Amino acid sequence: MDTQNVYILAIESSCDDTAAAILKNDVVLANVVATQKIHEEYGGVVPELASRAHQQHIVPVVDQALKKAGITKEQLHGIAFTKGPGLMGSLLVGVSFAKSLAMSLNIPLLDVDHMQGHLLAHFIDGASIQKPTFPFLGITISGGHTQIVKITDHFEMEVIGQTIDDAIGEAFDKSAKTLGLPYPGGPLIDKYAQLGNPKAFVFSKPRVADLNFSFSGFKTAVLYFVQKQTKENPNFVQENLYDICASIQYSLTEIILDKVKKAVKQTGITTIAIGGGVSANSGIRNMLLSAEKKYNWQVHIPKFEYTTDNAAMIGIVGYFKYLKKEYADLSITASARTKF
Repeated sequence: MDTQNVYILAIESSCDDTAAAILKNDVVLANVVATQKIHEEYGGVVPELASRAHQQHIVPVVDQALKKAGITKEQLHGIAFTKGPGLMGSLLVGVSFAKSLAMSLNIPLLDVDHMQGHLLAHFIDGASIQKPTFPFLGITISGGHTQIVKITDHFEMEVIGQTIDDAIGEAFDKSAKTLGLPYPGGPLIDKYAQLGNPKAFVFSKPRVADLNFSFSGFKTAVLYFVQKQTKENPNFVQENLYDICASIQYSLTEIILDKVKKAVKQTGITTIAIGGGVSANSGIRNMLLSAEKKYNWQVHIPKFEYTTDNAAMIGIVGYFKYLKKEYADLSITASARTKF
């Protein structure tokens, strides 16, 4: 076995993407993702269909990752997997496969928190322009999560703010659904927002204490706004789509910015790193880059391939765990809800 280099196989199956990656230390040799198109027909992820699709995809995806990396399974030093949070049926497919393979190869099993993966993706070689320095504020923004995390070490994280109801990704997708856009609608709002006026329509910001977020009221406000306007003009959405999308995106990015400014003031930490699917949103990226110049922050934005669910981010956490010999016991199982 190669003692100079550590080869980690990582598996991610928390939602509707089956992903496998091979890392040599902090370098990604392969990062393979099989997406599930079937959910588009239902306007959202159907858990039972997702777990079935994972069972079909996991062996070919892992096989492809090994071939792409140019190594054999016998060269692996450890297997990292997502233990949660996520859809239970989907997680169990990844956990079961990882445990079986680790047992057959007699190598360590490395359990990884999905949200920790999003935050530590910045430490993958080449994932960001430069790696964040500790301490930093991690902003996780996705379809299922919105959190502000104080990070003082790879494994020392404290959630200092989070959503009390829905996540920002849900606000994007549900607003898109209200506008009659297909699932997933968040990327379409981003696309159309770039062609519209962000201040054409005003949506009130939810008032939430401390560093916490709330997006359920925002979704309702968009729904009532569209219903009221279409009652007066049935073609309102069609005629104003770009401006509505731009206004929605502007409002949501402002909610994030307000809380990040508050977190910086409260902690004195000016290094910020974003992660999660919604960190691919151009409005949020541009807002943070503008804030970096305005407030003299250090902002870290990952490459697009490390924003959505992927196994490379699970692999980097697995690599750090391997170095610390923090191995999982074979009795470990998936958990739909996890805490750092």
